[in-house]
Amino acid sequence: MEVVDSVLKPAPAANDSIKMLEKLIAFDTTSRNSNLELIEFVRGLLDQIGVESRLTFDPNKTKANLWATIGPQDRGGVVLSGHTDVVPVDGQNWTSDPFAMETRGGLLFGRGTADMKGFIACALANAARMQAADLKVPIHFAFSYDEEVGCTGVKGLIRDMRENLPTPLAVIVGEPTSMQIIGGHKGGRSFDVEIHGTDGHSSLPDLGVNSIMYAARLVTFLKAMQDRFKADSDPENGFVPYYTTIDLGRIEGGTAHNIIPALTKLGWGFRNIPLDDQQAVENEVRSFISTELEPEMKAVNDNARIDMISRFQLPALMPDESSAAETLLRHLTGLNQSGRVSYGTEASHFQTAGVPGVIFGPGSIEQAHLPDEYVAASQIEACHDFIAKLTTWAANNEAIE
Repeated sequence: MEVVDSVLKPAPAANDSIKMLEKLIAFDTTSRNSNLELIEFVRGLLDQIGVESRLTFDPNKTKANLWATIGPQDRGGVVLSGHTDVVPVDGQNWTSDPFAMETRGGLLFGRGTADMKGFIACALANAARMQAADLKVPIHFAFSYDEEVGCTGVKGLIRDMRENLPTPLAVIVGEPTSMQIIGGHKGGRSFDVEIHGTDGHSSLPDLGVNSIMYAARLVTFLKAMQDRFKADSDPENGFVPYYTTIDLGRIEGGTAHNIIPALTKLGWGFRNIPLDDQQAVENEVRSFISTELEPEMKAVNDNARIDMISRFQLPALMPDESSAAETLLRHLTGLNQSGRVSYGTEASHFQTAGVPGVIFGPGSIEQAHLPDEYVAASQIEACHDFIAKLTTWAANNEAIE
């Protein structure tokens, strides 16, 4: 897989990626908002260089995914995947306008600079060179909506890809990894739980069903599950923490100390290492509810019940150091190791669809979602150079070896 650049026009300057990032940051694509203005901006850029794009929409057609192929249309290639939405800035103490990129001391500040418009900017800044080259391996852009609220958009994009397009060879998801290869991440599911008891006077507890007490028993059960996961997992598996963890961040119920609470609500979820079966974890909790808690509740009042409603699920990204994605990244970067992370990405959805993936992008996850989010200009430059190198490779190679 020799890389030769003699047939290609010179790569654009890395500053072009920084200028492109500034334009992307100006679009307020907080997940609650539409991303259509940004998508139309990107579509316009691609149209100017003769690259067609296809869109898939949310049910209300207020948000869209974009897919574009540069190079041969009849074969799979390398996908550069990124989400266009960002998290809210509400209540955060920013020292500059989060939607007007500002440069200070070699750092680029703005919402989405790290997570993850920097990667998209680098792809777009290199698009004209890709189009001018006679690519043998196509490069695909896959820009999605609503990743931050459950990887919602990319599911429709992948469905369209599977039904209408050649299966790609590999996907690179440009989440912030400090330009290090990440080959695996945790998956997860989350749930809303409503414990419906019956109220009454607290002096007569046997006549009511105390929803808070049953919620407490469920919480205790979840804590015991996490302790078991920790004890049974391999501390050397590369994940931090190394075991499946339980999320329990919300609980509410009751009105007064002398009234038996009829309703308690809680939200819980888990982030699983790839070796732990998601459905088995969910089934264990549902079984505890149906065989231990609900029979006791219904013995007092047959209308008492517990509803556990699925809210979100993301498959884990199973590490595969021999995959086409890792093979390509190792060849282009010279990096010999791949890491693991506990956050989730659309890479696992691509893997489930038969497309091997890695996470590899500029910036650090430690800056994501924070006030004064930033990415170092040097990281954007490194990502820009990587995509230029990927373009050269795609112009000179028939396949991933």
